[in-house]
Amino acid sequence: MRNFLRTALPFAAPLALMALIFAFSAMPSDNEHHSTLMFVLRKVAHFSEYFALTGLWWWALRTQIGGRRALLPAVAIAVGYAIADEIHQTFVSGRTGTPRDVLIDSAGILAAAWLIRRRALDPAAVSRG
Repeated sequence: MRNFLRTALPFAAPLALMALIFAFSAMPSDNEHHSTLMFVLRKVAHFSEYFALTGLWWWALRTQIGGRRALLPAVAIAVGYAIADEIHQTFVSGRTGTPRDVLIDSAGILAAAWLIRRRALDPAAVSRG
């Protein structure tokens, strides 16, 4: 049981974040026009949640397959979920799935991947501080 928990525990965080993203995406929209500030905040949230999701998946996967090998699957899972989330939104009242949001999500994913590669996977970067 202890080995199971040690293996499964790192996956709790990315799965919990995916559940939270799903819950927010399942909320119907009132179709009212929102302010520019609200629009920008929602797009920053898209970027941020997928930045975090990529980092959490990398963190979980690296415990099983190592840091270098974990980056590509972490990116693939996050991109796949971004696409699935936008498709899911097309079934929610007042919501639409947009390629633009997948691109914003992907920007967050790529930023996280760049940072992981730069700071966690490049031994020279660690010594440079």
